[in-house]
Amino acid sequence: MNFQQLRSVREAQRRNFNLTEVAQALFTSQPGVSRQIRELEEELGIDLFVRAGKRLTGLTEPGAHVLPIIERLLLEADNLKHAADDFATTGSGLLRVAATHSQARYALPPAVRDFRLQHPDVSLQLHQGSPQQIAQWLLRGEADVGIATEALAQYPDLIALPCYRWTHVVIVPKGHALAEQPLTLEALAREPIITYEPGYTGRSHIDEAFAAAGLQPQIALSAMDADVIKTYVELGLGVGIVASIAFDPERDRGLQALDARHLFADNMTRIAVRRSAYLRDYVYAFIQTFAPPLVRQAVETARVAG
Repeated sequence: MNFQQLRSVREAQRRNFNLTEVAQALFTSQPGVSRQIRELEEELGIDLFVRAGKRLTGLTEPGAHVLPIIERLLLEADNLKHAADDFATTGSGLLRVAATHSQARYALPPAVRDFRLQHPDVSLQLHQGSPQQIAQWLLRGEADVGIATEALAQYPDLIALPCYRWTHVVIVPKGHALAEQPLTLEALAREPIITYEPGYTGRSHIDEAFAAAGLQPQIALSAMDADVIKTYVELGLGVGIVASIAFDPERDRGLQALDARHLFADNMTRIAVRRSAYLRDYVYAFIQTFAPPLVRQAVETARVAG
C-alpha cells in the first residue's frame, strides 16, 4: 500500500470516476491510475469501485466504507508534512485562503496587505467560491482557511469562528422614490429587487424577513457579486440589497444607500479551518490579522471544545 494508490482512489471519487481527469490531476497516465487502484484492491481483498467494462461507475459498499479512511490517511500525511515544514522552513510556505466574492473584494484586502508585510516569505493563494465550495475545499485539505457568512458553521468537522457582524443596505439610484419615504418591507416588495443568489452573503436573512412578513419579493436578478448588483441598479433595473461593506459613497456616486438594519437580521462572517488540520504558525497569524480577537489560544480552545 502506498500514497499514490490512496490518491488514485480518492481522486477517482472526487472526479466522478473519470480516470482521464484523475490522471491529469495526478500527473500520470490513465493506465497507471487503473493499475494503482487495482493493486490496492488486490492488497485489501475487496473491490472499491463498481465497473462497467473498464469504466468506473461508482463506489461499492466496501468502497464507501473505506474511502473516509483513505481521506483521513491522506489528510494526516499532509499534517505530517506541515509539521515538518514548521521546523525546516520557519516563516515561509504557502497559505491557501478561500473566500466568497464579497469577503475577497471588501473585507480581505487590508488583512492581506498587513499579513504580507509581516510575512513576506509566505506565498498566498486566494480562491473564490460559494460557501459550500469553501467548506468542501477545507474538508478536502485544498484550502487552509475559509471565510464566508453562510454555511461554514453547519459542518462539524470545521471550526467556524465568528469574526464580525454586518448588516444589509438597500441601494437605489439617487432621487429614487424609496429614499423619500420610511423604508419598509412592504415598500420593497413592490419594487423589482436585485440581490445575492441564495446561499450567499446573508441572502437567507433577506428571504426570512419577507417570509415572516407574509410578503413575496420580486427578485428581478440575483448575483454572487455586489459590484454586478450595483451595476444593474444603476441601469434602473431595480433596487439592490447588498452588504453594507460593499457600498462606498465615493466610488458609488450615482447610488444612494438606505439603512435597512430595522428590516433584516444581522449577519455573522466566520473564519474556518478544518478541525483536524495541523496549522502552521503563519496560519494563526493570518487569522489574527483578519480578526484580531482570534489569537492562537482562542483558536486552540475552540478546537478542544469541539
